[in-house]
Amino acid sequence: MQKKSLLCTISLLLFNLTVMAEDGSKLWMRHKPYNTAKVTIHSKSATAEIAKKELEQYYDGKSVALNIDKSLPTNGSYVISGTQNDKKISAGSDIGLLYGAYALLRNDMTQGVNQPAFGLRILNHWDNLDSSIERGYAGPSIFWNKEMRLDTARIHEYARANASIGINGTVLNNVNASPKMLSRPYLLKVKQIADILRPYGIRVYLSVNFASPMRLGGLRTADPLNTGVRQWWKKKAKEIYREVPDFGGFLVKANSEGQPGPGDYGRSHSDGANMLADAVAPFGGTIIWRSFVYGANHKGEDRVKQAVSEFESCDGKFRKNVILQSKNGPLDFQPREPYAPIFDRMQKTPQIAELQITQEYLGQSNHLVYLAPMWKEFFSFVNPKKLIGIAGVANIGDDANWCGHHFAQANWYAFGRLAWNPDLSSRNIAEEWLEQTFVRDEAILSMMLRSREACVDYMMPLGLHHIFKFDHHYGPEPDGFKADYPLEWCPVYYHQADSAGVGFDRSTKGTGATAQYPTPYCTIYDSMTTCPERYLLWFHHVPWTYRTLSGRTLWDEMQYRYNRGVKEVEDFASIWQESKKLIDPQRWQEVNEKLSIQLKDAKEWRDTCLDYFSKFATK
Repeated sequence: MQKKSLLCTISLLLFNLTVMAEDGSKLWMRHKPYNTAKVTIHSKSATAEIAKKELEQYYDGKSVALNIDKSLPTNGSYVISGTQNDKKISAGSDIGLLYGAYALLRNDMTQGVNQPAFGLRILNHWDNLDSSIERGYAGPSIFWNKEMRLDTARIHEYARANASIGINGTVLNNVNASPKMLSRPYLLKVKQIADILRPYGIRVYLSVNFASPMRLGGLRTADPLNTGVRQWWKKKAKEIYREVPDFGGFLVKANSEGQPGPGDYGRSHSDGANMLADAVAPFGGTIIWRSFVYGANHKGEDRVKQAVSEFESCDGKFRKNVILQSKNGPLDFQPREPYAPIFDRMQKTPQIAELQITQEYLGQSNHLVYLAPMWKEFFSFVNPKKLIGIAGVANIGDDANWCGHHFAQANWYAFGRLAWNPDLSSRNIAEEWLEQTFVRDEAILSMMLRSREACVDYMMPLGLHHIFKFDHHYGPEPDGFKADYPLEWCPVYYHQADSAGVGFDRSTKGTGATAQYPTPYCTIYDSMTTCPERYLLWFHHVPWTYRTLSGRTLWDEMQYRYNRGVKEVEDFASIWQESKKLIDPQRWQEVNEKLSIQLKDAKEWRDTCLDYFSKFATK
């Protein structure tokens, strides 16, 4: 009898542990089901029904009235009013009611009209049709696979998560696009996905290969001024909109990193973009044209200058339905960059800022790096009111926890919240996410808020940049140089360490990149004595004996910061050990394992870089 009782106790314990096991698949959508609220609504749309269902199941209150108010904007804006138990959500559209419902569930009681800062709030998926994801660190694509199967339940959860933070667009495939994306079988899959996303207020976009008329349509050219090419794109646009009437449009990477484009025919970016813009204009579509270009057209020119050099002459020449999409910095999603000057130089062309949620250069899925502070830094230089949208390169894959690292979910969440309101603080967003995902704890919050600066310290302090290993951008390679690689891919090109100093001279005495910035930044950045230390080695080749603000020499300051970064990660590991009693076992253990990897990597970055640079600094 005693043995049977013991077995029952063990079985019950194992059952409870199984029930309590957490894999992160619920993201921040971990609302406790109450099933107590009475929700009234007069709209019969699918979107309104979703809002009603979410509140009926998860809102802890007596009643919620959902009300269409025609005096409110139809851009997703909403107003929440009423008492604690009896709420009223008013909006000018059904999607506003859904956004209001999710705000109520996260206990966001902002007074007055809550409206999005950007009209376009888009995720860019770099997903390939074979299920792989470029710069993806969380498993295969949730959209594409060789079997052409679609996990509709997964897509519904994806839509739900995005709607909860106000994301209203998604690009389903890689900017290095396959022409097959526009073939009939794939367009039918796009229709399936669009049908799932539509009630959640999410429009689909596609990245396109500029040479598709040749590779898919059998034409002999893709010249944007060729009549046959223009007709091909118009016919293709008509086919797409027949299947997806609310299709958002095309995202284009052209004449960059080997991708085809109008430059192949001596045409300008505006020629290429306008040809596509004319094809989608009758259906209300948009062309999003990326400014990320560098290479043969600018031989010998500093890579960070090339976007302005190539696009400034096109300003004012694009069609009204063309938007220029530019990365936050002028290089390539480094742990720290100054803002890209193209945001100031293009005065007549609508622009979208492109941020990278996936941590290509920030430890990928192994490092805890909360990115809201990086994006807030960008918005301190670029006024959000000058932008019509914001795009984020997604970190989403088919891993159970969606993002590879449980804390990487916070970056997806933070992107959506800042896309809605860039005035939100990094702290407030982190508090929201922690409360919904783990637990609101000051020590864990502190770890998140310090993590980006820690990463900069142990990877590339004081403005050092692009000293990663060539192919996968994971780990340090300060001595990296390959004769068969373009020079602008080589780490030694960027740090330029020698016995005289270290750093890239972009002053007026160097490449002149500082001149692309407006007053006062062009002057501030141009002088070594006025340049902020966080950008010092980005803009200047600095002597090893130069005295920094701390009073330390540059070499001593570099050693200090590399070591400080490692110490921060050691502290993160200690904080996480102390949090064990607050977090469910599975997620605690998985984060703990990632922190161990991060600490090992931080030490490798410090030791490798200091060993390499010491050969020049101590001569």
